[in-house]
Amino acid sequence: MKKKKKIYILLGHPDSDTLSGYLADTYGKAAREGGHEVRRTNIGELKFDPILHKGYKVIQEIEPDLLKVQKDMKWADHIVVLYPNWWCTMPALLKGMFDRMFIPSFAFNFSKEHPGEWTPLLTGKSARVIVTAGMKPMKIRFHFGDFTNEIARGILGFAGINPVEVTTFGPSERASDAKKEQWHKKIEGYGKKGV
Repeated sequence: MKKKKKIYILLGHPDSDTLSGYLADTYGKAAREGGHEVRRTNIGELKFDPILHKGYKVIQEIEPDLLKVQKDMKWADHIVVLYPNWWCTMPALLKGMFDRMFIPSFAFNFSKEHPGEWTPLLTGKSARVIVTAGMKPMKIRFHFGDFTNEIARGILGFAGINPVEVTTFGPSERASDAKKEQWHKKIEGYGKKGV
């Protein structure tokens, strides 16, 4: 029998009434139907300053909404992040959230004895990143390089989350109803399995 998981869904689009929001709804509904426990955050509903003003020189107090996201990520076995590709990266609000809350003592600790080494603190978790794009994902990769490396390896992977699976859909604006239904079915399958 397949293990039931604790799944945390983070919708990284500031507007939940979008394709990213629809796919988050699809994943969450299917995951619950699959017997998994689900928590969800819509980033557009959070209240926090997305700017890390002084880097790590000054400790910036973390707002209650970000503390809740941290708590949900620690709770989860599997983390699902959905967002649109804007200028070959994630929306600024989502990047700002990671800047503010993926900090030492939560996501990692740097080694004092060995500069350049760190201990990841979010090990034992897996993730799925779902990115919608205005162009064909392969065309973006061909022209501009890997536009998912930042989140998959530089953020989630750096914190010890492994594996991180990436799913990309596009071109999203011109997708037919049949194509969107195909994407819906794919996400539904991931949700039921909790992958």
